[in-house]
Amino acid sequence: MISNISRLLSLSTAMIVASTAIAAAEPSAELIAAAKKEGTLTTIALPHDWCGYGDVIAGFKAKYGLEVNELNPDAGSGDEVEAIKANKGNTGPQAPDVIDVGLSFGPSAKKDGLIQPYKVSTWDSIPDTAKDPEGYWYGDYYGVLSFLVNKDLVKQSPADWADLKKSDYANTVALAGDPRTANQAVQGVYAAGLSASGGDAAKAGEEGLKFFAELNKAGNFVPVVGKAAPFAQGSTPIIVAWDYNALSWGQSLKGNPPFEVIVPKTGVVAGVYVQAISAFAPHPNAAKLWMEYLYSDEGQLGWLKGYCHPIRFNDLAKNNKIPKDLLDKLPPAAAYEKAVFPTLEEQAAGKETITKNWDSVVGASVK
Repeated sequence: MISNISRLLSLSTAMIVASTAIAAAEPSAELIAAAKKEGTLTTIALPHDWCGYGDVIAGFKAKYGLEVNELNPDAGSGDEVEAIKANKGNTGPQAPDVIDVGLSFGPSAKKDGLIQPYKVSTWDSIPDTAKDPEGYWYGDYYGVLSFLVNKDLVKQSPADWADLKKSDYANTVALAGDPRTANQAVQGVYAAGLSASGGDAAKAGEEGLKFFAELNKAGNFVPVVGKAAPFAQGSTPIIVAWDYNALSWGQSLKGNPPFEVIVPKTGVVAGVYVQAISAFAPHPNAAKLWMEYLYSDEGQLGWLKGYCHPIRFNDLAKNNKIPKDLLDKLPPAAAYEKAVFPTLEEQAAGKETITKNWDSVVGASVK
């Protein structure tokens, strides 16, 4: 079902047919009232510098007056799913209402009965290939794996994955998460493997592990979770991260240090994240209202401000809803021409190989 996602999500594809009336849909007064009665929404794994989430959360609170209880902002996709499992009978503050996870986690969470269906008002403007037809999960935004480079410490930026093996990059390369649990890190390993295998998705997981084992053995790999703080401190001079995170982290430091975001020449892996509502959500109406906000024009543009490509990008563009200044802040379209959107099957196979064999093949505990 996801095999043609690159064709459908590409910025050069035909615009998705959706009426302005649908795009401008608003949640019902009944839903708003029910959500306000619940009073709180519990989220998990939403760092404020990820995809513009800080402003998105603030926008939701300001619009509807609900409190947002934010759990473990630095958790990975696997941690989010485990939080649902661990809190099935808990209606307290540790039970997440909603999750934002890597694409492969959506179908598996549905299979395990951990999420519930809900179709937002703008449902028809979400590409069919990026949503569960029954409404259990739906794509929210996408980006590509890139290199965030600290230009104070790295004079010559790497142009491709193979460059990271050079002695010039000793003790510099970090992943933006633990590859045993975090989707962003898993996809980073997968992308390196796709490059090393010459584009053979069947070998990407295995080759990615070999690649990072070589980096680790050479002393180039840094077993520290890469994000803005260690980047600024100089402990992770090169971070493999989604382009939107790399741009956000770099910009947040206001030139100290100067930075560069490089989309590699090969192994350009694009990733779609998905939203879902916990089957055991203590605040189900607040969760539904949150989804309505995220998939509204306002919510989608909020993600775009955070350097993400929202899933309704084509619909927004078709209806002239995207300010030019937002488009100008994104990397040039040419950098995305070789982007590959792995199928669900390819992602699942790569994820299984990487998460199960990272310790035995690479042997580096990322913290």
